Amino acid sequence: MGYDIHKLAAGRKLIIGGVEIPSTEGLAGHSDADVLLHAVIDAILGACALGDIGTHFPDSDERYRGIASTDLLARAAEKAVAVGRIQNVDATVVIERPRMAPHVDAMRARIAGVLGIPAQCVSVKAKTAEGTGPVGEGKAVEAYAVALVES
Repeated sequence: MGYDIHKLAAGRKLIIGGVEIPSTEGLAGHSDADVLLHAVIDAILGACALGDIGTHFPDSDERYRGIASTDLLARAAEKAVAVGRIQNVDATVVIERPRMAPHVDAMRARIAGVLGIPAQCVSVKAKTAEGTGPVGEGKAVEAYAVALVES
C-alpha cells in the first residue's frame, strides 16, 4: 500500500498520474510532486519489501530536484524486477478540483506504459473530500495505491 499528500501551490504545473492537468495551481514538492505516482511507487516498493520512495529517491538529493515522477516510477519498477512481476495497480487520487474524470484513461495508460503492464491491469479512481480537511478546502491533494507483485 502507498500513500502520499502534497500541498497545492501557485506557479507549478499540476501533474497527476503522469498527465499534465490544466489548472491554476500545481503540487509543491522536490520533484514534479505527482502525488498519484508517488503513492504507486510506495505501493510497489512496499509490495517488494524495499522500503519507500524517500529511501530510494530522497528529497535531500539534488539529483531528484524537478525530476519527472514517471522516471522515478520506472526506477522503482526496475527495482521490483529483482523480486517479481508487477501484476496490477489500483490507485485513488483525492482532489477537490479540477475534475479528474476526463484524465483517468490517460493516467491509466501512462502508468501502464511506464510499468510495462497492460492498461487493464491499472485502475485509477478519483474522489473528492466532500469539502472536509485540507484536501476538501483545496489546499492539498492526496493519493492511495495498492500493488500486487508476484514473485
